[in-house]
Amino acid sequence: MAGKIRYKTKIAIIGAGQAGLSTAYHLKKMGLEIGPDFIILDSAPSAGGAWQSRWDSLTLGTVNRIHDLPGMSFEETVQGDETEVRANVAVPHYYDLYEKEFGLQVYRPVKVEKVSLHENRFYIDTSSVAFSALGIINATGTWENPYIPEYPGAQLFKGEQLHTRDFKNVEYFKGKHVIIVGGGISAIQLLDQISKVTTTTWVTRRPPEFREGPFDDMAGSLAVAMVDKRVRSGLLPTSVVSVTGLPVTDEIKDMEKRGVLKRYPMFSEITEEGVKWEDGRQEKADVILWNTGFRWSLSHLDAVLPKEEGGGIIMSGRLATEVSKEPRIHLVGYGPSASTIGANRAGSAAARELVKTLGIIK
Repeated sequence: MAGKIRYKTKIAIIGAGQAGLSTAYHLKKMGLEIGPDFIILDSAPSAGGAWQSRWDSLTLGTVNRIHDLPGMSFEETVQGDETEVRANVAVPHYYDLYEKEFGLQVYRPVKVEKVSLHENRFYIDTSSVAFSALGIINATGTWENPYIPEYPGAQLFKGEQLHTRDFKNVEYFKGKHVIIVGGGISAIQLLDQISKVTTTTWVTRRPPEFREGPFDDMAGSLAVAMVDKRVRSGLLPTSVVSVTGLPVTDEIKDMEKRGVLKRYPMFSEITEEGVKWEDGRQEKADVILWNTGFRWSLSHLDAVLPKEEGGGIIMSGRLATEVSKEPRIHLVGYGPSASTIGANRAGSAAARELVKTLGIIK
């Protein structure tokens, strides 16, 4: 961005989902002002984070719990019966009201393309404007970086290969045999819906673990603690389901009755017509739907983010949001704060710790 004006601020928040908005709320509560003290950058065209991209059939009645942002109740903003209200409408509406209520001006759509370090300031180059800041709070989440593992023969497949984020509605799959890959909550939800309109085959890398009983605050805290321990050691965070297990819901029980939950191990290769296992068994398919998760959207920080062998990052700070080897960078929505359980608390901790590190006094 040579020749362009580079606007100065003290802290740049990258991403305006739950973790980013929570962080902004706490910075403002501490007396910092939008503009000279901190800015919020978001690549989405409107408020709502990744929620605005979720499929239409995901309602408030089927989604995991929506945790309140600090200072405003989500429930009070919901209009209509929760079992029918679309999550991709209700949550963005909530975020939009939240931004307006607390005066959190978000620059959007602004995609951060690269962050580099020049003397004591981070240069932030975006799709449209250039900024510089003393510190970074990254809250970009994972939605923009879907992960599909590599399998032999993938390029030969004559059908479609889709990812969770490509799913819009079940009507598209009518009359097609769909191989659903993945053992997470999203995979189960889509398996349930798609299996009601067409034939399916379910495959997972390891046997799914179903959990009886409610996923209460204590269970959530234990799950967060396990991921926290990993990232403080510089290991990559594990998937949420690997820690929490799959809850046994009424939908799960119905799927069992319908015979939908017959699980197969992962195939060894992809063929022109479908997939093949090591024992020679083959299955024809029109669609392979990969529910294999996402990877952290951190490529814009490659030039300034110290990584360990294996790609992990050693995290520190009260809630493991601080990059240990570069404390002027905090990652909220990464590791233990990736779920809505930890995002709010992480936003508060990151805001306070970064302000202290930078010596910002209001």
